[in-house]
Amino acid sequence: MVKYNPKNWFLHILSFHKSDTLRILWPEVLVLANITTGICYLESYLIEGDGMYLKDLTRVYALIGFALSLLLVFRTNTGYDRWWEGRKKWGELVNNSRNIAIKISTTTGNEHIKDLFSRMIPNFGFALKEHLREGVKVDELDLTEIEQKEIEAWDHKPSFITKRMYKTLNDLKSSGEITEIEFLSIDANLQNFSDIAGACERIKHTPIPYSYTLFLKKVIFIYVLTMPIAFVPMFSYWAILITLFVFYALVSMEVLAEEIEDPFGLDANDLPTDEICVKVRGNVKEILNS
Repeated sequence: MVKYNPKNWFLHILSFHKSDTLRILWPEVLVLANITTGICYLESYLIEGDGMYLKDLTRVYALIGFALSLLLVFRTNTGYDRWWEGRKKWGELVNNSRNIAIKISTTTGNEHIKDLFSRMIPNFGFALKEHLREGVKVDELDLTEIEQKEIEAWDHKPSFITKRMYKTLNDLKSSGEITEIEFLSIDANLQNFSDIAGACERIKHTPIPYSYTLFLKKVIFIYVLTMPIAFVPMFSYWAILITLFVFYALVSMEVLAEEIEDPFGLDANDLPTDEICVKVRGNVKEILNS
């Protein structure tokens, strides 16, 4: 995730980050520039008189542009809602991790139990972030040799970690080291771990309907590609720059929405889940080892 100072707006205008849509779209912009140049060249020879009948098309494009802008606003808002929901879920993960660590630290003096939870609580975050990407990296997890062999057999590795903590918690209750009330208090936080994983999986595996995305891309393409037909009689070859700017503005919104609708990857605008996991590991070890 890119960290920046929102007050340095003039510096942002002059900078070109790898997440800037101009870097992403420049091949399409060049292709469109060649196409619109050809349309402008042909139209300048084919239209009769001053092309007043074509100028009236600008009203049609204004109406279509308004409707298209509403669709893009909906598309962007939907993508941002998914990004923000993902951030809230990872915020809940941080809070639950600290709460479990604090409760374990104050309810038992068993160093073996504290050591297990100091490993397993952060392990859940590391396992979840990679589960939402390309697969869990077992080397990132703090596991014993026996635990490594056991987790390899699991497809949903975050569930293995949650089950391991639940088993230990049940053993503590059965041995009388914690009371029923203390068990239920920690149980609520552990249950929330599974809820967070399920919510993140829903965001990851439920993209915007394909038909909606396909329709929007086609409408933008047709809208921009035919724009010179109406604008050449009024602006001559300046219609090329107008068309390119409109294309850049409309498609950039679609590209940004596509990037943030899956916030768990490694793109520049995705959530800083790696940093969050490292922070959780440090916080939990500090709580349980103090």
